[in-house]
Amino acid sequence: MGQEIERKFLVNSDEFKQLAKGIHYRQGYMSRTDKGVVRVRIAGDNGFLTIKGKKSGISRLEYEYGIPVEDAAEMLDRLCMKPDIEKYRYHIDFEGFTWEVDEFLGANAGLVVAEIELPEEDTPFTKPDWIGIEVSHDARYFNSNLIKHPYSEW
Repeated sequence: MGQEIERKFLVNSDEFKQLAKGIHYRQGYMSRTDKGVVRVRIAGDNGFLTIKGKKSGISRLEYEYGIPVEDAAEMLDRLCMKPDIEKYRYHIDFEGFTWEVDEFLGANAGLVVAEIELPEEDTPFTKPDWIGIEVSHDARYFNSNLIKHPYSEW
């Protein structure tokens, strides 16, 4: 069983861009229900199929599988809800953890969110200076919700 324990924060400066190179991501959702989501993603030259359960606090079940990038592209074009989510993701190592910073494009341009995955919900960590307020419990910032309610419409 896979489990994701993740905290999410707004980013308050573009200092993170000096620390890593962004990778282009395109992702879409085949299913969104009260039990979870099924996501298709292309990250750089790699395709993935991910199933995520409903959040309980900052935890949820997560299963991710590599798939051929051609299959991922076809699923995104033909099976996923529109619009797709497009963003650049930056992986930044900081004091024992990897932060994933998403700089959104398109209808979500201007939104920059950082996530940190933790081994336990109460694991202590240090925030870099460019990390702002926590939005882990604000559903507006879930990628699956940014399809229906893009940041540009808030």
